[in-house]
Amino acid sequence: TGLVAAGMAMSGVMYLTAEEMKTNFTQLGFPIYFMILLGIAKLLGSIALLAPVPVNIKEWAYAGFGFTFIGAVWTHMATQTPWVAPAVFLVLLITSYFFYKKVRVV
Repeated sequence: TGLVAAGMAMSGVMYLTAEEMKTNFTQLGFPIYFMILLGIAKLLGSIALLAPVPVNIKEWAYAGFGFTFIGAVWTHMATQTPWVAPAVFLVLLITSYFFYKKVRVV
């Protein structure tokens, strides 16, 4: 969970600050406002995974990251760019969610 949260927090900061990301998103045909939206969502989701927040907030963070990783793998495969990193993070996310559900006390 910590690896996923750290990776998404770093990615969120890059989406909001790195000029190279603007170039990458533009080349893929995505608008810049989508990059900003994803950056903010990744930062908030990272906080939600680690902070003691209500269960439904944490579930939404897991779901959002799941959609993000699936979309990233799909986009990278479609554009013939490296897709292994988002796939690895998807596996980490699934593992994190499995143990979250197993350990969580209702």
